[in-house]
Amino acid sequence: MKRISLLMLIILVAAALAAPAAATTAASGISADEALRLLKEGNARYVDGQLRHPRQDRVRRALTAAQGQHPLATVLTCSDSRVPAEIIFDQGIGDLFVVRVAGNVAATDEIGSMEYAVDHLAVPLVVVLGHSQCGAVTAVVDDAKLSPNLADLVAPIKPAVEKAREANPQAAKEVLLQAAITDNVWQAIDDMLRLSPIIREKVRDGQAKVVGALYDLDSGQVQWLGPHPDQEKLVGGKKGAGKTGKKGKKPKKSEEQ
Repeated sequence: MKRISLLMLIILVAAALAAPAAATTAASGISADEALRLLKEGNARYVDGQLRHPRQDRVRRALTAAQGQHPLATVLTCSDSRVPAEIIFDQGIGDLFVVRVAGNVAATDEIGSMEYAVDHLAVPLVVVLGHSQCGAVTAVVDDAKLSPNLADLVAPIKPAVEKAREANPQAAKEVLLQAAITDNVWQAIDDMLRLSPIIREKVRDGQAKVVGALYDLDSGQVQWLGPHPDQEKLVGGKKGAGKTGKKGKKPKKSEEQ
């Protein structure tokens, strides 16, 4: 029995190593727009209850272990246990480079992680994903008493909440909270582009795209917000403005994606 299991594992690894490059869902050769399309389609399957759970088997595991990771997107999202990026986008092992932190803030550690994805892994798409009922944003809206570490963690959210209050001075708490959650997505993108010369340059040169999105905990649907409204000002100039992160030859469409 052990010999059979070992033989099967060897066959799987060999098959993974022999698999064509086009079947790896690698970021190499894929555009930001194509990556975004794949995430939208995956979320639609998730909402409809038609999950495929792609690329989650032994072959995929062996392939990524042997050939490295080539994610199609990096996702900055909240640590909230109800927001699992690979599930809500119906993606597999090696498809997403996920950075999770309470409040999906973009501070030193998060920005450094995304720089690694964009620069070293050549990921063409960055998604900043906020979500409804965000506890971190709620704590700032409520001016809750927090431990020193938590207070430092949510500090980048404060400008977003202040902006939401200014725009919605008489709004009910639920309305204010939703506005603050949206503004916090923009704030994270703002912080990322201001504090990361690497990501800023990739966006300016058309080698990467950064978009905001909101996830609804109840429906499971992702609302796509697009690039930051002030992106041109944040990245400086229009260089590469019409590009969508293509790198090299046009990718082949595959059922693996």
